[in-house]
Amino acid sequence: MKIIYAGAPQFSVAPLQSIMNAGFSVAAVITQPDKPFGRKGILMPTPLKSFAQSQGIPVREYEKIRDNTADLASFGADLMVTCAYGQLLTQSVLDAFPRGVFNVHASLLPKYRGASPIAACILNGETHTGITVMKTDIGLDTGDMLLQRSLKIDPQDTTGTLSDRLSVLGGACIVEALRAIEKGTAVLTPQNHSEATLVKKMRKEHALLDFSQSAEAIVNTVRAMNPAPVAYTYLHGKTLNVFEAHMYGGAIEGAEEDFAAGTVARADKTGIYVRTGTCLVVLDHIQVEGGKRMRAADFVNGRKICAGDVLGGVRV
Repeated sequence: MKIIYAGAPQFSVAPLQSIMNAGFSVAAVITQPDKPFGRKGILMPTPLKSFAQSQGIPVREYEKIRDNTADLASFGADLMVTCAYGQLLTQSVLDAFPRGVFNVHASLLPKYRGASPIAACILNGETHTGITVMKTDIGLDTGDMLLQRSLKIDPQDTTGTLSDRLSVLGGACIVEALRAIEKGTAVLTPQNHSEATLVKKMRKEHALLDFSQSAEAIVNTVRAMNPAPVAYTYLHGKTLNVFEAHMYGGAIEGAEEDFAAGTVARADKTGIYVRTGTCLVVLDHIQVEGGKRMRAADFVNGRKICAGDVLGGVRV
């Protein structure tokens, strides 16, 4: 069975590696065009392109895959696998593959369809997520499901760490799915569309911390936005990125209970304690605008923040 594989980010690399290790023939890799990176705008390949080239697999970079169905068909592939590819497929693309197109999606569909399922799970305080392998149709993650596997979300998981674990699970799932397709034993199950939820790409505006929320919601936001776009607030009118934080349920002597949300109750070698809509949240790793990432305790040692300071507001 000859396969074409489409993807782009690091998440899509492990499943391709698993497909190759399982002995399936990968005719080509489809990915996004190189994009400018950094201040100098140097063109950078996607992680999938770099990996595919290292393995000697032909690579195609389509601005719009729907305009390249003839080139896709020229490989004579039986099936296409997609994983975080980032482009919607048209019927003409789907029709180019006799055995269909199958997608590796990082959630337990029909929940969390769309662009940011991993971050959304963490943001919403889910305890489990997983991988769904589905047969792609022209909808957005609406196709019939071939298999699902669940994965526990650890309390310390960020989008980055959970993505790494789901990528590996995705590799195992797609190999299992491909073997079932090859043997003719695959069973497709329609999704319950009434239970569907849709999530859009996480952007910077979603990462602004609102300290009037519960401490749990704030910590979940920090975890969900790590490694990108990174949770942030403002200190003295400058952006303060927050990479790690945890809840603190204890009392702090001298800290007034009626302090407004966002008020720093304590700042010392154990972290920066901030009042929220419920209990305190402790900022552990931060980065002030123009500076480098550091432990909150080191930031406090520089006397750049102290009890009574207020986080939030806007940039000046």
